[in-house]
Amino acid sequence: MKYDIETQTQPTDAVRSPYNGAVVGHMPIADAEAVERSIERAQAAFEIMRQLPRFARADILQRAADLIESRRDEFVRTIAAESGKPLYDARGEVSRGIFNLRNAAAEARRSHGEEVPLDVDAGVFEYQTTDASGSATELSRLDLDKLADMRRRVGIARRFPIGLILAISPFNFPLNLVLHKVAPAIAVGNAVVLKPAPQTPLTSLLLQEVLRDAGLPEGALEVCHCSIPLAESMVRDDRFAMVTFTGSAKVGWHIKSIAGHKKVALELGGNGTVVVAEDADLDLAAARCVRGGVVFGGQYCIGVQRILVHENVRAQFEAKLLDKVRACKVGDPMEEGIDVGPVIDEKSAIRIQGWIDAALTGGARLLAGGPRVGAVVQPTVLADTQRGMLVEDEEIFGPVLTLNSYRTFDEAVERANDSRYGLQGGLFTRDLQRAFLALERWDVGGLMINDVPIYRIDNMPFGGWKESGTGREGTRYAMDEMSEIKLLVINYS
Repeated sequence: MKYDIETQTQPTDAVRSPYNGAVVGHMPIADAEAVERSIERAQAAFEIMRQLPRFARADILQRAADLIESRRDEFVRTIAAESGKPLYDARGEVSRGIFNLRNAAAEARRSHGEEVPLDVDAGVFEYQTTDASGSATELSRLDLDKLADMRRRVGIARRFPIGLILAISPFNFPLNLVLHKVAPAIAVGNAVVLKPAPQTPLTSLLLQEVLRDAGLPEGALEVCHCSIPLAESMVRDDRFAMVTFTGSAKVGWHIKSIAGHKKVALELGGNGTVVVAEDADLDLAAARCVRGGVVFGGQYCIGVQRILVHENVRAQFEAKLLDKVRACKVGDPMEEGIDVGPVIDEKSAIRIQGWIDAALTGGARLLAGGPRVGAVVQPTVLADTQRGMLVEDEEIFGPVLTLNSYRTFDEAVERANDSRYGLQGGLFTRDLQRAFLALERWDVGGLMINDVPIYRIDNMPFGGWKESGTGREGTRYAMDEMSEIKLLVINYS
């Protein structure tokens, strides 16, 4: 099935399946003039968006959710075709996208300011208050009746949209990670120029079409499939109030370095770690670790990469883990029942295989896995990996798990925390005290107890510590990032 866009004479890129190289559609290429037109249309749309009442923004988002639901299979197959994501996971992504839009609609309706109390301290109240003649007020001379009649102030803090948002999205969630940026931006009344991942732009065009049909003003979402230099020119462009980026740490921090004074939100990489304590439910831990490690070929910034298991249960856990890894079905992502398809391209597969080979040369042991075939990397488990190996220190972004033992809980948390990344982690234990101690000492943006780092519901605050990024996504939290507070103080009597 091909997804072709009417482009008249505009040049296009062929979008190809990462599994077999087949052309699945064509995407218009935006040159410098097209990018400029998109920015100008988005600027004009912002003047409309900022004035829309809450219900209008919410209704647009709700209608968009309903339209995607009515076209669910089209979205599923587009995502699977251009990204190589297995159908099961593509369906899950569409469900998350629908929820994301509906949640943004709900947040748009209840988004409000707050009263800032200004009469909470007597000394400050006395200092800031004068009578009509300008004389200072001495509270000690006033009885309660006179104090009750005094002029006072009320403070109201309201959030307002900041303007034009530049959203740069990755290939691994071509619908939902786009919506993590677009939906909250619309909810607060901003306009967005979206630069989708070059490998997966077709889903963004479908989303743009749906939002247009849902009533979004023309220009409020512009999609620019453009070159890196043009994307960098937008990052530098002062007409944008904010850049929100999801992708690699290297690119993200480069974006921050060239963005100037505008706001920057970065959702970057990780090398997700799971600690399995001796009291853990080993069947649950093994099942969730495999799911977390191989979902969409391991191309998940919060995917499971490093597993640390207590030495007393290592043998039992390892056997359960390997059974489940070997049961994964690998193949064509467009076929039902496939667990693991290709990574995004053969270049990535070659890199992943190189990291595996380097670890084996350095003394690691191969417990499961095999040679890649094209862009398909077999689910792999490596034991006895060490700091200094790429599979330990970096984000592998492939279906590769490392497995090591620990003796004490302190040792496990220290090793889990020994990373330049800090996105999300997982801890399997029945000991609540351990859970809270881990939260205090493990520098991650989210800690999942009796689950793995891939657990994410789209209204959760989401973001990382250290080199995993700055700012938070998740509908309400992203809305805060994409708005600013104005304070109104009224002196009344």
